[in-house]
Amino acid sequence: MSDTTATTTREELTGFERVPLRTRIVESPRPFLQWLAGLFALVAVEFGTYATLAFAMVERAFVGVTALVELLVGAVSGSATSTVLDIQAAGSTFLTGLTEWAGSLPTLFGRETIPNQGYMLGPNGPWKGTFLGLEPALAWALRLTLIVVYALFVSYWLFRGWKIYRDHYRQADWTPTDDMVGRLRGHRWGQFGILVLLLYLSMAIFGPALGPTTVEQNIQSSYSHEIKYYDTEAESVETVFVGEANFNSKSKGSGENVGPMTYDNYDRFHPFGTLSNGRDLFTFLMGGARITMIVAGMAIGIATLIAAILSMVSAYYAGSIDLGILTTADGIVSVPRLILLIMVSAVFANHWLGNILDGGFILALVFAFTTWPLLWRAVRGPALQVAQEEWVDAARSFGQRPRTIMRKHMLPYIVGYLLVYASMTTGGIIISLSALSFLGNGLGISAPTPAWGRAVSLGQSYVATSSWHISLLSGLVIVVLVTGLNALGDGIRDAIDPETESAEAEEAAAGGGA
Repeated sequence: MSDTTATTTREELTGFERVPLRTRIVESPRPFLQWLAGLFALVAVEFGTYATLAFAMVERAFVGVTALVELLVGAVSGSATSTVLDIQAAGSTFLTGLTEWAGSLPTLFGRETIPNQGYMLGPNGPWKGTFLGLEPALAWALRLTLIVVYALFVSYWLFRGWKIYRDHYRQADWTPTDDMVGRLRGHRWGQFGILVLLLYLSMAIFGPALGPTTVEQNIQSSYSHEIKYYDTEAESVETVFVGEANFNSKSKGSGENVGPMTYDNYDRFHPFGTLSNGRDLFTFLMGGARITMIVAGMAIGIATLIAAILSMVSAYYAGSIDLGILTTADGIVSVPRLILLIMVSAVFANHWLGNILDGGFILALVFAFTTWPLLWRAVRGPALQVAQEEWVDAARSFGQRPRTIMRKHMLPYIVGYLLVYASMTTGGIIISLSALSFLGNGLGISAPTPAWGRAVSLGQSYVATSSWHISLLSGLVIVVLVTGLNALGDGIRDAIDPETESAEAEEAAAGGGA
């Protein structure tokens, strides 16, 4: 029996006719069009930012995929390798051009619209080159505030889109998702996790505009850019390379320190102070947020996809297939992750595949390879449970294909559990990634690309000095994100199964009275 016949039979038995979403929107277009117009306006004012990130991600993904193809093809035919490399070079050049074009587009909250880098015309001002002549600290704070408010409002607008769909276009009057969302909206710890995740995603997306300067100017190519400043000794405006200004703005303990919320001698404002090499710490952490979120997101995304597919396959077919997946998962888990990461980093240290995403691409693949067995084990139980439910048996009797049954009847049941364990597991990936960068020696994200763990390492010798801010603030950035992800996982877990929270409360009460 085909899927079409099965659907027709089900509609005849239930009296429920499934109307396509497009038809429902056409019948009542106003709520959708109003929401779409708002979304279009929100995207348009920052289109350059979104397009730059999207093209850059596509370029990295294209290079990564073609790199894997090149390795596979090279094992079979050496002549075909050059063809793959030519395709890769042409595609990468084209996508890089699109990225540069998108980066040149003006944005509402961009650095060009609200500039904060400027210089004084005299010992007491005024400031030139900053937004409305404001001090760099005020101009930076204004841009930071506007970007954060904008990012939070975009998140709210996306959530509003779901509410419009629920109220106007969803055929069912109620679904379990309604109760889950309702419980999560009243879960303060879970809301904290959502807020932290949104803020860090904003850091990854808008990082170039959030910092007082840019990674390219202050870190990667500091001797290719110049800045102006007022020299109090010469009593005139002078020009200096950014690299030279960094060299004279180091934070290395007493007598040589640029702390948080201070200016250096070159009229530059540093919200988090400077590193031991004079680079701006806040800009460094914003750059590290982007590469960290990309690598962690890629790793957990691949691992979650593999775990979801294999959990449904093992639960649906069981028997020898389930045993085979279980044996494979046990074999992978038995390999120490840290040793594997160090080995892979060493092997691909001088290979161009290891340079994709500054070493993050190969690390993301290793994290995904070692993480999916953990997620699979976590959701295998719920998958086995739903595979034995009556509605799955009914779907089989209607003649639906196994792929359709897994997608429509099993996946919605286990996706909540996947979100819980994935959010908590992502924290471990971020800690491991930071640990590799902390160890250095070619491990983790390659320098000079910012990495949180490297910032902690640079400041570890100055923890007991006036330059305490380097390690402390960098470490807090990691701790807050990992804590937020765990809070999000707790919130989703309690929203899925409210009895879990009440059971924990009863256990705590019983323990307290013992």
